[in-house]
Amino acid sequence: MSDPQATYLSDYRPPAYRVTHADLTFDLDPATTRVKARLHLARHPEREPGEPLVLDGEGLSLKAISLDGEPLEADEYAVDDKHLTVHRVPEAFHLDTEVEIAPEANTALEGLYLSNGMYCTQCEAEGFRRITFYPDRPDVMATFSTTVIGGTGEPVLLSNGNPVERGELPGGRHFVTWEDPHPKPSYLFALVAGDLKKVEDAFTTASGREVTLQIWVEEENLDKTDHAMASLKRAMRWDEQAYGREYDLDLFMIVAVNDFNMGAMENKGLNIFNSAAVLTHPHTATDAAFQRVESIVAHEYFHNWSGNRVTCRDWFQLSLKEGFTVFRDQCFSADTNSPAVKRIEDVAFFRTAQFAEDAGPTAHPVRPDHYIEIGNFYTLTIYEKGAEVVRMLANLVGEAAFRRGSDRYFERFDGQAVTIEDFVDCMAEASGLDLSQFMHWYSLSGTPEIDAFGEYDYAKAEYRLILRQRTPATPDQLDKQPLHIPVRLGLVGTKSGRDLPLTLDGETLGSDAVIHLREAEQEFLFTDVSEAPVPSLLRGFSAPVKLRFPYGREDLAFLLANDSDGFNRWDAGQRLAMLALDDLIAAHRNGVEKVMDPRVTEAFRGLLEGEPEDRAVLAEMITLPSEAYIAEQQPLVDVDAIHAAREFMRRGLATALRDDFLRVYRENQDDSPYAPTPEQIARRSLKNVALAYLMAIEDEDGVQLAREQFEADHNMTDVRHALTLLTHSSRDELSEPALKAFGEKWAHDPLVMDQWFAIQVSRPQPDVLERVKFLMQHPAFSLKNPNKVRALIGTFAGQNRVNFHRIDGAGYRLLADTVIELNRLNPEIAARLITPLTRWARFDEERQELMKGELERIRAEELSPNVYEVVEKALA
Repeated sequence: MSDPQATYLSDYRPPAYRVTHADLTFDLDPATTRVKARLHLARHPEREPGEPLVLDGEGLSLKAISLDGEPLEADEYAVDDKHLTVHRVPEAFHLDTEVEIAPEANTALEGLYLSNGMYCTQCEAEGFRRITFYPDRPDVMATFSTTVIGGTGEPVLLSNGNPVERGELPGGRHFVTWEDPHPKPSYLFALVAGDLKKVEDAFTTASGREVTLQIWVEEENLDKTDHAMASLKRAMRWDEQAYGREYDLDLFMIVAVNDFNMGAMENKGLNIFNSAAVLTHPHTATDAAFQRVESIVAHEYFHNWSGNRVTCRDWFQLSLKEGFTVFRDQCFSADTNSPAVKRIEDVAFFRTAQFAEDAGPTAHPVRPDHYIEIGNFYTLTIYEKGAEVVRMLANLVGEAAFRRGSDRYFERFDGQAVTIEDFVDCMAEASGLDLSQFMHWYSLSGTPEIDAFGEYDYAKAEYRLILRQRTPATPDQLDKQPLHIPVRLGLVGTKSGRDLPLTLDGETLGSDAVIHLREAEQEFLFTDVSEAPVPSLLRGFSAPVKLRFPYGREDLAFLLANDSDGFNRWDAGQRLAMLALDDLIAAHRNGVEKVMDPRVTEAFRGLLEGEPEDRAVLAEMITLPSEAYIAEQQPLVDVDAIHAAREFMRRGLATALRDDFLRVYRENQDDSPYAPTPEQIARRSLKNVALAYLMAIEDEDGVQLAREQFEADHNMTDVRHALTLLTHSSRDELSEPALKAFGEKWAHDPLVMDQWFAIQVSRPQPDVLERVKFLMQHPAFSLKNPNKVRALIGTFAGQNRVNFHRIDGAGYRLLADTVIELNRLNPEIAARLITPLTRWARFDEERQELMKGELERIRAEELSPNVYEVVEKALA
């Protein structure tokens, strides 16, 4: 790229011309699909008369163009590689164009492409311009009529809305016409055509309408749709009950495709899913996959209102739909499963991955102020941090006001493209709160930090809590303003082990309350505190911040045993383990003997020997922080010391608590028929964590149990976990036979083979890089398939830290080579894959130079805007 141009939020202007209706006809062919478009356009009232019509278009071969039925002369329009410009147009008119595109050559998987013989579209964010000339922006909302013409190879022809006509054509061709009555932006357009079979069901809405539900898959996958269908129906009912939102069409369709850049896409009435996000079966999908499918199905369905009926004015407002919808799907999953475990899982991922994004060169606000390639902003900051900001709003205004605000938002802006201010204003109106300071969350980049200090006055029975907030400078922002931060807390009495009543400024708040931190420093004085407490701060992770409080190890062990908040109990255990891991990391660096902290061992013993209220929560509590999370807590990442310290602690716990782990495993074995219920998932989770500890020391009972669990083939959760433990062991006689048997059995199933790839490339043995290279030549691997790339290269670079960061730089070279090749095939996936190299500043000087060297090698290539933007920021 010579000089890619940035797009700025401050430059927003409404479109010169709006499309009121679009008539599209697709005559499908792998090499030369013809797309006819009739656009009904009118000048936007806020724009000046006489402006030219400028439509987006990339990779299109224009065959015909006419205005109000009259063909245009060559001097009346211009076409370049990005746009079609018609120099003079009336106030209202219709424009007809005919273009040719080549779906089979579209390896970027944007626009219309061919995937294993199936035609498929992906139009978010700017893929529609690869289909036809159009004002491809979210604030242009039109109704669509779409006719799809296919041959015998495409017996099923799908698009948005409801089917209104179908028929046969000469030469064995046939057509279906679809009409979508709801105005939508072009990014929500969808088309799928191929040899598909459907599973059909029905849902009766709260008002009594019957909606037909269809899931379209390849025939061999018909038995893998039950869970997705059940999840869809649960999500529809939940959205009616929680938000009062009914579905608005007579038909809702999901289609599973193998080649897809994203997890799924919420196209109006026709959701297109990555097959990994919809297909499940007890023998092929793990518990985590079942839960992920449930969450993604719900997420895309919830978009029907938070994203489709009310959409974003421009792509800078992306979190308006994504952050809100992630929050909604998180609440749905919490209500459906274990709320505490859901929160623990979400926050563990957030604090590891999103905090790293905030601390890296690509840090950006929830609402960025500029971008070069919008595809690079489908990030954890937009989605996950955006969801945390919405959660803070819910905490601040309260449940009832949040529902009133949501109702007001959906009703006021139905059918419109709006901004984040519109959403927050509805919450302010519903609650009566001034949320002007809260809006800073949307423009802030980086992770805020809170330093907390507490002091108990025995004589006055008062507890004084001081909170100080700051947000460190980021490359794009140096000065940060104080934020409005909701801090949920309790005070746990050291004698009673129970939450104490909270009285603040003469107001009784109960035993669990939200306080408002608005200043750089604030003091909160709690009165009538009957005994010395240990504060339980930031309960439920009530704000996406880093919290520092001078907890002693005994304090943390106390909270781990007594805190009434499940999330904070888990967090206390993580903090306790981190203090001990810091000691072990320092010992490894200094070459001194490592010593296990007995307080960690005793805390874990107490958890294992107690009666578990929730087995799933217990499984999380006895799981050590990941190497990635440990790395985020270190000023300088020492991958070898982190790996050695964590392994030492894991083996130390396994040795000291061996009998407890063996007992827990046996107590939680269950041979009943598989079901992805919270109770069964909790048992399997706890059992498999225990087995992992036994295999950490390759205990002979543990080895035998792992072999038996693998061979029993009861469900994929247990099989995959056992295979992972056998593969990651130090004994080839355990790993190789199991890998061979698994690979031969599942060679026909692409999604299961992705698991096989990931298990192998995450093993800690030093020869794993050679295995990665070998597996890249495997017949089941293809660089053109994003799932394969994520499973093999993404897992190695993102999860096998000790081998990816080997000191000779070979891991970095492999990733850079892959990014360079993918830049030509699929720039969106290439830009996402490069992330581990962008974090070079966190490592030692030798690794820094190696990582920067690979980034510079990538920069020397002819780059797509996607990769160019990421590399330039990383090297700035």
